[in-house]
Amino acid sequence: MRPDSSHLGLMLLWLLCARSQAELPICKESDYHFEYTECDILGARWRVAVPNKLDTCTRLPDPVKGTQCTFSCNEGEFLDMQSQQCHKCAPGTYSLGTGVAFDEWDSLPHGFVTLHQNTEEYDDEVNCANSTWTPKGEYIASNTDECTATLSYSVNLKKPGVLTFEYLYPDNNVYFEFFVQNDQCQSTKSDGRWMKVSENDWSTHMVDLSTGNNVLYWRTTGYSLNSEIKPVLLKNIGISGVSYTSECFLCKPGTYSAKPGAARCSPCPADSFSTKGATVCHPCQNDTYTEAGSGTCKPRPACTISDYFYTHTPCDAEGKTQLMYKWIEPKICSETVLGAVQLLASGDKQTCPPCNPGFYVTNSSTCEPCQQGFYSNGTVCDKCPAGTEPLVGYEYKWWNTIPKNMKSSTFRSSFNDPEHSTAWEVAGEYIYTTPAEEDTDFLMLTLNVPGYRLPQSVSKNSQLARITFVFETRCTADCRLFFQAGYSQWNSDVVEQWKGTNNKQSYSFVIQGNKTKSFTWAFQRTREYSLTRKYSADVAKIYSIHITNVIGGVASQCRHCPLVATESSSGCVPCPPGHYMVGETGVCKSCPPNTIVRAEQAVGEAACVPCGPNTKRNTEYSACLSECHLKIQSQQGPLHYHFSALSNVTSFHNNARFTTKGLRYFQHFNLALCGTEGRVLATCVDNVTESVKKEVKGYICQSTVVPSDIRGQTVVSSQPVVVGDTLTGVTTETSLNGISSPAGLFPSTSTLPDVIFYYRSSDKTQACKQGRAATVRMRCNPTVSAKDRITTPSNCSEGTCDGCTFHFLWESQNACPLCTKNHYREIVSACVQGIQKTTFVWQQPLQCFGGEPLPEQLISACVSLDFWLKFGVSTGTVSALLLICISCYFWKRTRKLEYKYSKLMMSSGGKECELPTADSCAIMEGEDAEDDYIDLTKKSLFTKIKSFRYERTVDGFDSVPLKSSSLLQKGEDSDDD
Repeated sequence: MRPDSSHLGLMLLWLLCARSQAELPICKESDYHFEYTECDILGARWRVAVPNKLDTCTRLPDPVKGTQCTFSCNEGEFLDMQSQQCHKCAPGTYSLGTGVAFDEWDSLPHGFVTLHQNTEEYDDEVNCANSTWTPKGEYIASNTDECTATLSYSVNLKKPGVLTFEYLYPDNNVYFEFFVQNDQCQSTKSDGRWMKVSENDWSTHMVDLSTGNNVLYWRTTGYSLNSEIKPVLLKNIGISGVSYTSECFLCKPGTYSAKPGAARCSPCPADSFSTKGATVCHPCQNDTYTEAGSGTCKPRPACTISDYFYTHTPCDAEGKTQLMYKWIEPKICSETVLGAVQLLASGDKQTCPPCNPGFYVTNSSTCEPCQQGFYSNGTVCDKCPAGTEPLVGYEYKWWNTIPKNMKSSTFRSSFNDPEHSTAWEVAGEYIYTTPAEEDTDFLMLTLNVPGYRLPQSVSKNSQLARITFVFETRCTADCRLFFQAGYSQWNSDVVEQWKGTNNKQSYSFVIQGNKTKSFTWAFQRTREYSLTRKYSADVAKIYSIHITNVIGGVASQCRHCPLVATESSSGCVPCPPGHYMVGETGVCKSCPPNTIVRAEQAVGEAACVPCGPNTKRNTEYSACLSECHLKIQSQQGPLHYHFSALSNVTSFHNNARFTTKGLRYFQHFNLALCGTEGRVLATCVDNVTESVKKEVKGYICQSTVVPSDIRGQTVVSSQPVVVGDTLTGVTTETSLNGISSPAGLFPSTSTLPDVIFYYRSSDKTQACKQGRAATVRMRCNPTVSAKDRITTPSNCSEGTCDGCTFHFLWESQNACPLCTKNHYREIVSACVQGIQKTTFVWQQPLQCFGGEPLPEQLISACVSLDFWLKFGVSTGTVSALLLICISCYFWKRTRKLEYKYSKLMMSSGGKECELPTADSCAIMEGEDAEDDYIDLTKKSLFTKIKSFRYERTVDGFDSVPLKSSSLLQKGEDSDDD
């Protein structure tokens, strides 16, 4: 059977390969290296030969059984793959055995990855590409902005191991976390994930690693918005637990190992160098120098006036001191180079300055502290007289030596030993900064105290302690002097900073608690790095430092105890609450009504400070409070306000702002408007780091917050400050005790006045010499039901226009005066079906809330309009008829009188002033209208009407035919007949 074409192709390919292998040379040991296969389920593996290059040789060694997967060599040894035995490293090399180390950071080592990241609060257009970890030679540094930078490294361990690294974490405005993830991207426990701020220059961190794949993460995020961020530094990363080390590593330049089996290389001392893989260090030649651990020597520059400083020698046995000049150590300049300056000669001996207050001069002319219960002015110690107590603290105003509780150091990112160089030096009347090796160095002076305790004669509500110092700066560049306070040198907050030249001045800082035990002054000449020193003449000087009420401190004076009867005759007791001591007599006198005692600010009666309007003192005479209700007089009459519904702590913030990187942040405020003793104060915290959380309390406090999801927090809060911790007063006036609240900041069209709360803070800064202040305008707005509608001035979005006085407008229905009867009116309805309703409504616009409620609607019986209309018509009709009757009656009476008068006139015969003899008695008033003696001729009604019209005499009277009496008599006689 004939083979097919595919079989022929395979046979031809095999023949070609066999021929080519036959032509390749046999492999030598230099042509290949050994590796282990992956471990099987039994923990076994094989050693196989792997060619360094493909198709270069043939006949590789056959695989052989390898060591167990758990096998490893010790430190200073390596595994020889040929013999599969451990051997010591040769001189000039080192090995960690089962570990790897990273101590060179000229570039990012193989396996490390650095990434940048924008948080959710950044603008998408913000570029954080340069926000990564950067190698700096001896260490690697994190980013110095608001972006997030991550450094990661992946390692596979054959057995449990340990990770160690050194870090410098000096800035608590940075989130710094370290965590480990496994193959399933599961992170380690959160315990210990967040790094603590460094207690000293470098801190060491150690973490246990599990068998298998481990991904290491170092992540930083900056949250400082107003100050420069100090980077986190990493160095000397070591990992143990790797499978094996098949070779030793050469010592890096500047280090050496003289003996076999070295686990690490030692750095060369100063003024010596070494090359890579060195077994010894070589000294530098004349006029060259090098720092410790350097691989090359550099020529020494010519000495200048910036290379030395002046100081005063300690007092000798004769009580003399001497001005002396010293070279800056380590000395790198040369005095033999052309143009070099020589060190100045020492000055003449002078009498030593006195010791600082609270100290005395010993027989050896040194200064020692006085014993407890004694005081001094710097010469000898005297016992406090009976009835007095020492006022302990520290007061430094003579600088012959640096006090024992103070330390001078230099901080530089690449400087491993901060105490190696001189930073501050004494000069008799002051202590000053010496020239540094680099102008960008931070020259630090640190004062540490154990804590604070109030004197026995002072009320427990008095100020705990205060530090005051006098300083000045002289600069030609952009120098800065920082004053920091915290519980350690490396874990403190910047309280204040001064830039450029500052004349001699005093600064005071109130200490709120015993957590503040460390104070640091840091001076930096410039932020611009230069290879040469340009600003060595720029200097900072501190003339005096005074800190009060220090535990274990010394006393410069004694204070009289109040003359108060106590059960115990030992020790002082304070004056009763509300009393002050009269001079130095020890006599306690009561303060005027409604005043508080400020003994730390004044003495005598001046210590009694009156409370502001609409406030009253507390029971301890330490603060003025508002009970959240007040009564004021206005054009509308007395107004009663109750702000109790607004007394709880309220939080609010201004509009969002953005940093240069696009990070969104807010100025957050907490406000506790009013309240009596035991009220809850507003609290602001700094939660950037877990190790230290700064907390401030008061009526109003402010902090900078950044929305974040780090560490499970919704926001990151930093830089908390107290805006107002004392209530000055409550009034409708626009100014009070130097605090102004211009009406133009919050225009209003209402006729109702705003009630203004005035606050002040005791914290004083360089910009706010009198401390911060705040005003809260309470404006009536019945339409606002939410209690937290608080706004800032439109032209000052951060709440302050000058950085010192903050202004807020609080609109609420609870800010309205209580309602009274004057705020509503009544409306009476028409009478409908015998029912009438009276309704009460509020006066508009409504300017009250709460108080007297609106009365219920009133319903009353009434008579309708139809009834009154009918009644009026009937009454009118009856009245008209009655009027007609009365008119007729009087008309008839008038006619009768006319008739009688006519009769009289006719009887008189027309003679004037003569009346006829009366034939009968006259008709008296009220007689019957009918006259029996008148014989009227009966006529019809028509005839009578005609007679009324025509029968009138010429004198205007009607002609009425009458019968005379004679005729009547004749008539009677005829009748008789």
